[in-house]
Amino acid sequence: MPDKPFKRILLKLSGESLKGNRSHGIDPDSLDYMAEEIKSVTSKGIELGVVVGGGNIWRGSEAEIEGMDRASADYAGMLATVISALALQDSLERKHKLNTRTLSAINIQQVAEPYIRRRAIRHLEKGRIVLFAAGTGNPFVT
Repeated sequence: MPDKPFKRILLKLSGESLKGNRSHGIDPDSLDYMAEEIKSVTSKGIELGVVVGGGNIWRGSEAEIEGMDRASADYAGMLATVISALALQDSLERKHKLNTRTLSAINIQQVAEPYIRRRAIRHLEKGRIVLFAAGTGNPFVT
């Protein structure tokens, strides 16, 4: 089997995977474990995009059941994915010395680049790990 079976991989990390044994939030040990696994993939020269979930922080469907407007609940969920992505970005860059870019489908330019397909591809081609946050940027779409 070749050492590099794929040129590019898109990984979906659920927010649940980042909370470890906690009831919510981000567990540093789980975060570092995910970062180590990601590092092992990119060390093989594979381009990697990571879609990051936010269910560890916010569940829009649960907020809707409690009476919150669905669109507002979904936007809060999108922001939760940005929080998860920033935590993962920090671990990848600070602890593992990897180059990353976080791209967001909602406008939040102070912390993430806007999602532009061609820009994402260019980052991947330059060897950067691209973290995708905020889903499609549209409420009612999971």
